[in-house]
Amino acid sequence: MKTVLAGALALAAGALVPYAAAEAQTRTPTPKPTIVLVHGAFADSSSWNGVISVLQHDGYAVVAAPDNLRGVRADAAVVSDVVKSIAGPVVLVGHSYGGSVISEAADGLPSVKGLVYVSAFAPDAGETALGLTGKFPGSTLAPALAPPVPIAGGGKDLYILQARFHDQFAADLPAAEARLMAAGQRPVAEAALSEPSTAPAWKHVPSWFVYGDADRNIPPAALRYMAERAQSRQTVVVKGGSHVVMVSHPAEVAALIERAAMAK
Repeated sequence: MKTVLAGALALAAGALVPYAAAEAQTRTPTPKPTIVLVHGAFADSSSWNGVISVLQHDGYAVVAAPDNLRGVRADAAVVSDVVKSIAGPVVLVGHSYGGSVISEAADGLPSVKGLVYVSAFAPDAGETALGLTGKFPGSTLAPALAPPVPIAGGGKDLYILQARFHDQFAADLPAAEARLMAAGQRPVAEAALSEPSTAPAWKHVPSWFVYGDADRNIPPAALRYMAERAQSRQTVVVKGGSHVVMVSHPAEVAALIERAAMAK
């Protein structure tokens, strides 16, 4: 009798092993996507510091990818290489001109599960950053630019006049912080802003948008137009927000990125 009972218990335990393994497998959490952040013109990767702090606190791996601000396709190739080096899903986030870069970089990369545009361009094929800026009234960027700086080998670099930087670029930040940003701004090649996009990934990758209604670089009407055209999953408009909402409102921007990361 004891032998029969022991055999029965052994059979039952054996039957439970695959069930337990299957149950454990179903309970294994899906890995969080890595968040890849791409800065835009007149900024650098430090502009994401507040957003990075929130994302890292919430358990996300974050990479602030280099953006050389030389040209859409060349910059997108650099970001694409960064994404290819990351195991697992990725959410690409671009600010300003960085939106043109992520739109191009994500094309053909199955690991990119979402695009987040932060006061950013989402151009269609053949469109340029300059063209989209001028499509609607409201930008005051042109008169705030310093005289172009010649680039060795041809072309010109563009900067915002430091005395105009606060009002033009970061009006919702303290003046002292804006002065530091103005001194450390990265120039963008004029040619990059006039280079047509070729492969808009937002046509087949889900997108989210956040921007300020007081943006003086890209008219809010243009940002709304691009969000609607891309069929944005969610669009957040920050009341009184400047062009650098990721600096002035990092919690709101990080929250939208996390919603994109958790989306199915």
